[in-house]
Amino acid sequence: MTDARLQAAIDALVQARARQGLADAQALADAVSSPERAHAVEQGVAERLAWFRPGAPQYWKSGGPSRVAALAHARLPEDGIWPSPARTGRPFALRGIEAEIALRLAVPVDAECAAGLDRGSACRLVDVMAVSIEVVDSRWRQGLEAPALLRLADLQSHGALVLGDWVAFDAARDWSGQRGRVQITGAAALEFRGTHSLGDPAYGLPGLLRHATRGGGVVPAGSVVTTGSWCGLLQARQGDTVTVSFDGIGEARIRFDA
Repeated sequence: MTDARLQAAIDALVQARARQGLADAQALADAVSSPERAHAVEQGVAERLAWFRPGAPQYWKSGGPSRVAALAHARLPEDGIWPSPARTGRPFALRGIEAEIALRLAVPVDAECAAGLDRGSACRLVDVMAVSIEVVDSRWRQGLEAPALLRLADLQSHGALVLGDWVAFDAARDWSGQRGRVQITGAAALEFRGTHSLGDPAYGLPGLLRHATRGGGVVPAGSVVTTGSWCGLLQARQGDTVTVSFDGIGEARIRFDA
């Protein structure tokens, strides 16, 4: 594998974002052969598009289908982080919807701190949480059928993140009994209870922080991690309003004008 192929994947994703078009994953199926190369593509796209400000709070998505599967992490561009209620005319290819809980760090975390974290000590770094809506989208023509590593390179098919109001985080909360609800225009409400894919939105936080501080980086105080879906992947359409609520935590809302 040559770096030219890696650069081709970066170019394709940058051009897809600049032109609001879609790139052909099939033509680049051999360009990303490992998670490390996928993250190199992520970084290359971020540098080309100047997504990140040094020292500013960071936004991450983290999660996986189960505790026995490898978890995936991606740093998110700030221009797609919106407070609720959000209304957007940005065109999306998919408009996938995931109901999530976001956690915010009260203190900065460096690699030394991250190396020793377990679930309990990671929770002590969190001050508040919020309902979040992960909008799932893709820059690949094949969408969610694109190869897994190309989807990872495309920020795990991230489109945007909507954040509700912040409330105090309770590390001892019984997430197995947590109730929530998703309402999409024209569809019956989906209600769920205790359905987080990892059983606990804080479960993957130690791994995320080790990933985010690899190479000596620091995750600043005020950084936010959205932690995986409670409802699987739902589908919205142009013109729809989506409302996600979690009992005792709050709600978030987005309307898709395009």
